Amino acid sequence: MTDEYTLKGKVAVVGVGETTYFKHGQSPDPEFVLVLKAILAACEDAGLDPKEIDGFCSYSNDRNDPPRIANALGIPELRYSNMQWTSGGGGAAGAVQNAAAAIVSGSANAVVAYRGLAQGQFGRFGRSGGSRPISGPAAYTLPYGMMSAAQMYAMRTTRFMHEYGVGRSAMRAIAMACYHHAQNNPRAVMQGRTLDEETYDASRWITEPYRLFDCCLENDGAAAIIVTRTDRARDLAKNPVVILGAQQSGGHRSGATAENMTDYVTSSFKPAVKHLYQQAGVTPSDIDVVQSYENFTGGVVMSLIEHGLCTYENADEVLTFDNLRADGGSLPLNTSGGNLAECYMHGLGLQIEAVRQLRGESPNQVPGAKVALANAGPMVPVASTALYGTEEALG
Repeated sequence: MTDEYTLKGKVAVVGVGETTYFKHGQSPDPEFVLVLKAILAACEDAGLDPKEIDGFCSYSNDRNDPPRIANALGIPELRYSNMQWTSGGGGAAGAVQNAAAAIVSGSANAVVAYRGLAQGQFGRFGRSGGSRPISGPAAYTLPYGMMSAAQMYAMRTTRFMHEYGVGRSAMRAIAMACYHHAQNNPRAVMQGRTLDEETYDASRWITEPYRLFDCCLENDGAAAIIVTRTDRARDLAKNPVVILGAQQSGGHRSGATAENMTDYVTSSFKPAVKHLYQQAGVTPSDIDVVQSYENFTGGVVMSLIEHGLCTYENADEVLTFDNLRADGGSLPLNTSGGNLAECYMHGLGLQIEAVRQLRGESPNQVPGAKVALANAGPMVPVASTALYGTEEALG
């Protein structure tokens, strides 16, 4: 792959912004206002006039369409409008990838990747609409009681644990690390609520093998990331964080009806990872900090294995609480608290935390971090993953 056909080093994140994160249904603002607030916060962070934005990318069927956002911000020309199609948070890195692609192609000059949720206004995300005729893929699952994402992904995790002999300790360590990091993060919904082994083990089952603390939060709020050309980024307010590589990923028969995909025991990253590292010109050993999307902790274990950060054989030994901590761990993970303990903004907060780590602005800073991995949406039909770096990481 030639440099001409990669994103590496050509595009940089110049601004990140978030609203306050609320428990689901408790935002005082409508969803559209939340999105505008996040975008304006990202513009302020970048030192960029909102009128200079000319493109927008989102995912997971975001309701806040770019023409309306552009009008509200007084943007004179909308050049790029994009949606990454997938379920849940599989598009968090994909939206940044699409924004970067627009910059590289010359389709836009400054693009925002964003996501907003206000469940008090629109209802709880993913909740059933009530009694109605069942058709399509649901006809194979709902009559047998498989109604929630937790139940669907519990099946994959159970199979994964059976086939590879991976125990529950890694899942518990991931949850504990997320809650540990949230205690230093003033944005985290779970700041002030600690988690130890006894509390984790005593928590109620949601659907085996997932206990309460294996499952992500549900929140209201919005988040935004602004990208532009790296040469232009150097003139803005913050040191640019360059995009080293980004990929979307769905395996053979991904999303097939009735849990009938070819590779069932996967977090959906296998096809993407080989392209990601090739494009970025790095290896797993170069990664200093990881932000790995947790819809459920079992998906994180699979994700870290598929990204080459541990193996099926040593996952239980590598993925321990001590190793996953930013304060001295060998594999710092989800240093904001992640979807489990900071907030669940469909994973865009994890992309933002990768940027903060490389700027030296994280509440749980990893000393000298130069390369950060941030993946999104394990086990969904189309997942996405990205590598970010400081300019020093370009070599």
